[in-house]
Amino acid sequence: MTFFRPLIFLFSVCFLIFTSTVSAQTNYVLANEVVLYSFKTDKGKIVTINKDNKYIVYRFGTKNKIEFQYPNTLDNNWKDFTYSYYLRGGGQSNEGMELNYLYFTNADFQYVIYDTYYSHTGKTNIGIKIINIKTSKVTNIVGVYKTRKGNLTQFRDNNLISKSDELFE
Repeated sequence: MTFFRPLIFLFSVCFLIFTSTVSAQTNYVLANEVVLYSFKTDKGKIVTINKDNKYIVYRFGTKNKIEFQYPNTLDNNWKDFTYSYYLRGGGQSNEGMELNYLYFTNADFQYVIYDTYYSHTGKTNIGIKIINIKTSKVTNIVGVYKTRKGNLTQFRDNNLISKSDELFE
């Protein structure tokens, strides 16, 4: 019987390590959700915009921890988000551009997820601007384009979400 005690102890330690590792991991996409748009930031953080039939949700954080989720309540919240865009064709000669923004307000901050393209530079920029409403200070969190999945243009024809003409450039 004394032979089994070290094995039971070893099994218990392994089980605790395994369960703590599993609980430290975070699922940015629940089983009932579909990823609409996601990317990693230049600092390695994860950004996701997910939906199911009843709600849309923004999540931000590290691989192991969701640091911020908006909104907290996942129920019929599509109107808590606003989409705006601007499109000018004509290529480089007309300085063509495509600007897409999905944004929301939480407390004294406006969060703007952006996906922009300028033909004169040929670059697409993605990321999040966090605007302090009281001070107008802007924090820009740059996204890594090659990690981008999905796009914001799908919100153009989505009647569940609020629309605006506001631009953030």
